Amino acid sequence: MPKVILLPLTGTDGDRSAQTAALALAKAFDAHLIGLHVRRDVRRDIAAYASADMGATSGLDAIIGRMEDDATSRETKASVSWADACAKAGVPAAEMPRESSGPSYEYASETGEESDWVAEYGRAADMVVVARVKEAAMLVLESIEAALMDTGKPVLIAASDAPPVVDGTVAIAWKNTRESAGAVAAALPFVRRARRVVVFTVEERDSADNPDTSYRRVVRALRWHNANTEAKILPHESRHPVEVLRDALTRERCDLLVMGGYGHGRLREAVFGGFTRAVLEGAPVPVLMAH
Repeated sequence: MPKVILLPLTGTDGDRSAQTAALALAKAFDAHLIGLHVRRDVRRDIAAYASADMGATSGLDAIIGRMEDDATSRETKASVSWADACAKAGVPAAEMPRESSGPSYEYASETGEESDWVAEYGRAADMVVVARVKEAAMLVLESIEAALMDTGKPVLIAASDAPPVVDGTVAIAWKNTRESAGAVAAALPFVRRARRVVVFTVEERDSADNPDTSYRRVVRALRWHNANTEAKILPHESRHPVEVLRDALTRERCDLLVMGGYGHGRLREAVFGGFTRAVLEGAPVPVLMAH
């Protein structure tokens, strides 16, 4: 059960969906939320730029001023919007565990590379919640990469317009791999609370005479956690697999998708290059991933 949840705050409107998701999880699991904003290290970035530009410094003071103003604006917005969201949700601030149960929150700030600090804070948390990936949002991809690959903790990617429903229908995109197994293990707190669990799989063959039936073992094992668990076989179709999965999620009225995070190189090149990135950008529900 996640008791400490990290939420990176960018100081932009994109934080709203992630804040909503994190607060819903905190209330469901009586968890403590850490809202983390990482301020851009403007002078370090400018120094690197000037060095790459063979020492050119013309106009740098003005550039530094504008960048510092933008960094301050984002930092203020991150802090204020986070405090406001928690106040509206009735979640109190706390820096130490309280005697009474219930969710709580704190705000943390650092300076430097967001992905580095997300990895540092994420290793001490139980789960990381991030905003939905947007087209060409490279900074978001880098933060998700750090959360997924460098923390060893599950990552929940918020839906753009709905918080996670922890007592609804949990969907699992199953593939017979270590990554899928890790995602299922990370999702057990959700599985146990769910009204229903659906294991989606495409029945494949390890060889000509050996069909992959691993999903059946997964269903049997998950029934020890939630008796209302079943498998749904997704057909091989000419359509893109993401479209097939998206339609299945809608048809089965799923509230959360669980899937493994794949790739051994840089995440934006490997994991987000294909099926996984398409799911994160287009899934109608929050996505829980583990690597």
